Amino acid sequence: MLPDLCVNIAGLRLKNPVLTASGTFGYGLEYAEAADLSRIGAIVVKGLSLEPSAGNPEPRVVETASGLLNAVGLENIGVEAFLKDKLPLLKSHGTPVIANLYGKSEEDYKNLALRLEREPDIAALELNISCPNVKAGGMAFGTDPDAAARLTENVRQVSSKPLIVKLSPNVTDIKVIARSVEGAGADALSLINTLTGMAIDIKTRKPRLANVTGGLSGPAIKPVALRMVWETSACVKIPVIGLGGIMNANDAIEFFLAGASAVAVGTANFINPKVTSEIVGGLKDYMKKNNFSSIADLKKGLVLP
Repeated sequence: MLPDLCVNIAGLRLKNPVLTASGTFGYGLEYAEAADLSRIGAIVVKGLSLEPSAGNPEPRVVETASGLLNAVGLENIGVEAFLKDKLPLLKSHGTPVIANLYGKSEEDYKNLALRLEREPDIAALELNISCPNVKAGGMAFGTDPDAAARLTENVRQVSSKPLIVKLSPNVTDIKVIARSVEGAGADALSLINTLTGMAIDIKTRKPRLANVTGGLSGPAIKPVALRMVWETSACVKIPVIGLGGIMNANDAIEFFLAGASAVAVGTANFINPKVTSEIVGGLKDYMKKNNFSSIADLKKGLVLP
């Protein structure tokens, strides 16, 4: 009997639990020729703002040991252009589309949620309260449990769509933030976003990013992400989507064993556009070999000392 990879995240039924991480898969269409978008559980598009944003000045991407440091700064075409030019083409692939929202104020987030509430082809919202690469918004909400809860509650009041809140690892205790947004109406959590980092060119003695600091992603952050997913999934009742350094099926399986209900793949997409499909296949093989019938069953598989 083949394992059942279907999952239910905040009322959203997905054919498998492998998603794309916002900011690493563009608007989805950029990968259409290299990857089978229909095999992905859901596509989380890059962060959208009310108005187009040019992001941060270059250079804004630097490779590091076992990782990638970026300070793109949420460059995007704006919500109206996305809905007009991208979404109609994206929906033809039959994969749920999750919109990642970014604002500089609570009013920005609320207005974005109101705009997307009217779009039936947007399956869910992901609140980005955790980007370390922008001067305003984002981290100002993601590191303060009261601010995070207030923002979540405001968006919850204007949207009936499944509401996912993306959490920052750049906090003292991620469990406090997780419980605060759960209590304010979040339907699910995604974690972790990037860790704040820095790189310096010793020849010029200048920071290698124009923004000076940026967000570290890739294999280097996986142990931190796993620990935070494990801690968070044990303290909340809503689903947790795990991300951070997932490069293959084995990495993804670790996150399910740590308590994640789904995973999102980020930096690996830059190296291998087909990685999400490969993870789906590898996950299915592992579950079959080890007699796990469902993702819920796999989540119970961790053997503690």
